[in-house]
Amino acid sequence: RSLFAPLQYEPKYAYPLIVWLHGPGADERQLLRIMPIVSMRNYVAVAPRGLPLGNGEREASVLGWPQSPQDFQEAEQRIFDSIESVQGQYNIAEHRIFLAGFDSGGTVAFLVAMAHPSRFAGVLSIGGAFPSGHTPFRQLTEARRLPVLLAVGRDSQHYTPAAACEDLRLFHTAGMSITLRQYPCGHELTPLMLRDVDRWIIEQITASAAPQPEPHDRLV
Repeated sequence: RSLFAPLQYEPKYAYPLIVWLHGPGADERQLLRIMPIVSMRNYVAVAPRGLPLGNGEREASVLGWPQSPQDFQEAEQRIFDSIESVQGQYNIAEHRIFLAGFDSGGTVAFLVAMAHPSRFAGVLSIGGAFPSGHTPFRQLTEARRLPVLLAVGRDSQHYTPAAACEDLRLFHTAGMSITLRQYPCGHELTPLMLRDVDRWIIEQITASAAPQPEPHDRLV
C-alpha cells in the first residue's frame, strides 16, 4: 500500500482519511500523484494495492479491481487493513473516513461503502459505475445517510454521461443523496476533478460539524 502524510502534520489534530482505490493498469502509487493536487495539508491518505486482472504471467502484473465474490472479499480486506494500519500511525478522525476511486476502483468503493455505510463519511467515484451485482442496497436504511459524489467525463466512452444519469435515477429511487458532476474531458483524472474532491469532502465535513437545530418545545 501507499501512504500520504500531510505537510506540517499535527499529531494532536484528528485528520480526515482518504482511502484511494486506483484505476485498472495503475497501482497504489497513483495516490502519490493525485494527493498533491487534492490537497497537501488537509488529509492523511492511503491506497491499497489492487488485484491481478488476469491469470497469465503478463496479465497478472496488471492490477485493478475485479468483482467476483472472492475478489470483492479480498478488496474489502485490503481496504480495512489499510485503514487499521494508518490508524496505528496517525491521528485519524474515525467519523471522517472517505472512500474514493477511479474507474473500477470507484465501483468497488461503492460496493464497500454500501456494505458498510456506518464506517464511512462519504464515497466518491470518478468514472466508476454503480455496481450491478452484490446486492448493494442491502443496507439501504443506513446507506441513505451516506453522501455520494459521482464524477464523469463528458466525452467518456467507458462510463458515459448517459450511464451516469441512469445511476443517478437509481440513487434517487433508493432515496439516497448524490452529487453528480460532469467535466469537459474523457475517461481520465483531471486536476479540476481532483480539486473538486477536496472541495466536496470539506463540504461534507462542514455540514456534519454544523450545529443541529434544537427541537421545538411541544405541549403535552
